[in-house]
Amino acid sequence: MSWSGEAMSPATERIAWSVTEQGSGAPLLLLHGFTGAAASWDWDLRTFAARYRVLAPDLPGHGRTPRAANLSAMSVEATADALAAYLAAEGALPARVLGYSMGARIALRLAAAHPAAVDRLILESPSAGIADLAQRASRREADEALAARIERDGIASFVTSWEQSPVFLTHATLAPELLARQRAIRLASDPLGLAASLRAAGQGAMEPLHDRLAAVRAPTLVIGGTLDAVGRPRAELVAAGIRGARLELLDGIGHTPHLEAPVAFRRLVIDFLSEVPAA
Repeated sequence: MSWSGEAMSPATERIAWSVTEQGSGAPLLLLHGFTGAAASWDWDLRTFAARYRVLAPDLPGHGRTPRAANLSAMSVEATADALAAYLAAEGALPARVLGYSMGARIALRLAAAHPAAVDRLILESPSAGIADLAQRASRREADEALAARIERDGIASFVTSWEQSPVFLTHATLAPELLARQRAIRLASDPLGLAASLRAAGQGAMEPLHDRLAAVRAPTLVIGGTLDAVGRPRAELVAAGIRGARLELLDGIGHTPHLEAPVAFRRLVIDFLSEVPAA
């Protein structure tokens, strides 16, 4: 079923969130990546819902959760704060948290800023942000240019280009029906919402978390792919900075282990959540 509610951001703007909930038991929060939605998890959600109370929100500007008028309300920091408030309101604290890519950055911020809210943490293809000021400024410029392009050219043109990004080269071997499903989710996106998300929550906009990794208290699993040329070193850096974090790199896999190696991915997640004691 879907849940719609409001979470107050530090910018004092309310965003109406759409959250898909399935299953029962200990809460498991799933956070999708950029251009995704709760529906992006598909079979993962069904598998996990057999064991947990799964809460899968559409992040701001994605799916059925609208963009905010004030971009600061859509930042990684504000989104993490809003999710902490949402989990508290739902009686879902502490939660197991699984985030992919952009969702992993938000999950990491949630664990660092609200350690009591996170029981166990799983980060798929994460990044702690960009520490170098010049590189961060360059990334902001690139994200602004991409946001402007989305607004100018529309969603279909953007999605076609996005799917041809080098980070998704390993998707060439995915089943056509899986690719079609992911494309349909992207095409259903609001282009203005995606543009706002890039400006507010892109890697160039977020506060780097390298110096806050030691603040993460939850047992942590970091999952990446050996073929993810850019994401692999980022994942390794995150895992190295969190005390006791476990790093799993899947051979022959790129940026999206949950799509490219779904059986292995789900087994890693379920085993970790079942075997690692709570913080």
